[in-house]
Amino acid sequence: MDLAMAASLAALALIDSTSFGTLLIPIWLLLAPGRVRAGRMLVYLGTITVFYFAVGMAIVLGATTFVDDLGALLDTRPAMWVQLAVGVGLVVLSFRFDSKKSKEGGGRMARWRERALGAETGPGTTRTRTGALPLVGLALGAATLEVATMLPYLAAIGIVTTAGLGAAATTATMAGYCLVMVVPALVLMTARLVARNAVEPLLVKINDWMTKNAASTTGWIVGIVGFLVARDAAWRLGLLEQLLNR
Repeated sequence: MDLAMAASLAALALIDSTSFGTLLIPIWLLLAPGRVRAGRMLVYLGTITVFYFAVGMAIVLGATTFVDDLGALLDTRPAMWVQLAVGVGLVVLSFRFDSKKSKEGGGRMARWRERALGAETGPGTTRTRTGALPLVGLALGAATLEVATMLPYLAAIGIVTTAGLGAAATTATMAGYCLVMVVPALVLMTARLVARNAVEPLLVKINDWMTKNAASTTGWIVGIVGFLVARDAAWRLGLLEQLLNR
């Protein structure tokens, strides 16, 4: 592997590191009050890393045929109509996210976060003891939702597969990519551990904003995704062209 290829892969990995599952959720977990449970955070980040690595190696080792077959299926008109219906449904669903309910929802999310992280709660700092399964589930859920949008990762896989690195080098490269992908979250976790007083005020502001706008932001995201999905289907079905030609 030459320096240019390594730099390209590192850049793609850092772009991937800014996604919902690799950065936004870790920030949200770090906003939990009290001492940071580094072990719990590492469980989450480790699950994300292993999931991405497994998906990448599956594609590299021969799942490309399945992906091509799936792509051919999605290019059929019945599949396009289903895609259009899903997109419209997401747009409609986005209007059900009421920003007035965000405060209540944010409270529930905060309590769940404290339980998942084993945070110290209450005046007597009674520790909530829970397993790591909620964090593993959260990581798998976030990563699964991002599979369809992991464009930087797919580009990196394309670079690796066409470079002819060999099995061992390919495996090491994919593992390195996935590790670089979670480096920003690890840096933030370290900063929270060693410089809590300096970092916490900023995290509190972010937490307040996320709690206040959680529902409305989610609604916007769902609506935008739905619009893009529906627009793509309408374009491929020729509906937009027919509308423009009227």
